[in-house]
Amino acid sequence: MQFLVLGYDGDDAHAFARRMAVREEHLAGSERFYAAGQWQDSGALLDDEGRMVGSFIVCDYASREALKEQWLDHEPYVAAGVWTRIEIHPVLISPRACSRRT
Repeated sequence: MQFLVLGYDGDDAHAFARRMAVREEHLAGSERFYAAGQWQDSGALLDDEGRMVGSFIVCDYASREALKEQWLDHEPYVAAGVWTRIEIHPVLISPRACSRRT
């Protein structure tokens, strides 16, 4: 089942520092999830000034519970308190969609 996960960073003065402190760990994990076929696309949510304020992930897991057990329960942005609000939406991605990674 495909999901869109939206992780919103805190809005306190230390939010960006928390994100940057674990960003490399988060990115390393994302590479494993891409290689396993569980993640299809991802990126940062930006505010109007172009600052990172959250994340989006399009992923594929057997269920919402599997998503949480196999990924979110171990996500560095969750453990470090970067994401203060998380939304999980079931989605159906168009077969025309493709990830453009650089």
